[in-house]
Amino acid sequence: MREKLGLFICLLYLSGSCYGRFVVEKSSLHVKSPDSLKGVYESAISNFGVPQYGGRMIGTVVYPKANQKACKIFSEFDNSFKSMPGAMPTILLADRGDCFFTLKARYAQEAGAAAILIADNWIEPLLTMDTPEEEHGSAEYVQNISIPSAFIRKTLGDSIKKALSSGEMVIINLDWHESTPHPDKHVQYEFWTNSNDECGPTCDSQMEFVRNFKGVAQILERKGYTQFTPHYITWYCAEPFILSKQCRSQCINYGRYCASDPEQDFSHGNFGKDVVVQNLRQVCLFKVANESGRPWLWWDYVTDFAIRCPMKEKYNKECADRVIKSLGLNLKKIDKCMGDPNADVENPVLKAEQDAQIGKDSRGDVTILPTLVINNRQYRGKLDKGAVLKAICAGFQKTTEPAVCLSADITVNLAMRGNIEVQGQKTLNL
Repeated sequence: MREKLGLFICLLYLSGSCYGRFVVEKSSLHVKSPDSLKGVYESAISNFGVPQYGGRMIGTVVYPKANQKACKIFSEFDNSFKSMPGAMPTILLADRGDCFFTLKARYAQEAGAAAILIADNWIEPLLTMDTPEEEHGSAEYVQNISIPSAFIRKTLGDSIKKALSSGEMVIINLDWHESTPHPDKHVQYEFWTNSNDECGPTCDSQMEFVRNFKGVAQILERKGYTQFTPHYITWYCAEPFILSKQCRSQCINYGRYCASDPEQDFSHGNFGKDVVVQNLRQVCLFKVANESGRPWLWWDYVTDFAIRCPMKEKYNKECADRVIKSLGLNLKKIDKCMGDPNADVENPVLKAEQDAQIGKDSRGDVTILPTLVINNRQYRGKLDKGAVLKAICAGFQKTTEPAVCLSADITVNLAMRGNIEVQGQKTLNL
């Protein structure tokens, strides 16, 4: 689902250090029983599934006697974790190792578990469980994971297993109330995306999200409940490589702003520099629309451009200009904002985008596409209309959430708030 850019950037383009500040987003885990384990612990939210932002889940923990790493279908072992009527939900505890985190969550969900805890097999800081690289063909099943997943430290996992082996009933409360800050009656959120529509499942999922979320986003923006800002990742070409074929085809402004070549063919087709220019156009369109008091037109432009100007056919300025004119925006202002991509000077708009990639305060660096940031905290979980809306709704101060957050399909419990938030350092997929 996500386009991972960091390694490619470090190997080919950036001089100096490649170490950014990745923040592991966390939620509280309250152990209610047994007494020997009672307390509040940290757990890390995964980059897949649907975390219950703004809510909580109380359930009993089960550690299976077989298939303890959850790398096989549980029906092979006659295991089912579906809760009986009137019983608390079942939360499956599984061990890390041997298969992707997403596969463990898939098998837990298929067996009826309401959530899955994955215990580390090393004593180390918490990490973010990520999706597999797309060459493993994982995109389809990953999108269907709907239960929340949490990563816990080895010490907590061992303690839970010990209690269960002694016949104790382990009851835990997974709490996501403080996973999204909620300082006031407005929510600020950013969407880091890309105009490239030829990067496979990553691009498809981004475009599907934009289409599905457009109506809700425009309602929230028109009524002043949210302040939305789109952003785009670029990198620069190190000076010794500025004249190379790779940099000339992927960069504008003499290597200052670059994007991946859609086909990885530096001689034919669309080039990375075409993507940078279109990204720049979308940033400038948002700026001009925002100045005119209609920032929500960005959603109209992006969805219309994807339909009318696909990369394989009309991914160019002429097609983009027709879409812009149809929205009634000032084309000359947008062109002026974009500047000259061939000039050997800094582009202030793209320079600001590069600066914004660097994390500040509680937000880590943005290194993955797509990335959603809500109230300066990176969202974790599936890029899905309902899941994202739930996270945004959790960002409003208690009793100030808009009506769209109180609809039947947004089950956000705003009555109680937790108080756990810390940061960690990395993301892995198994």
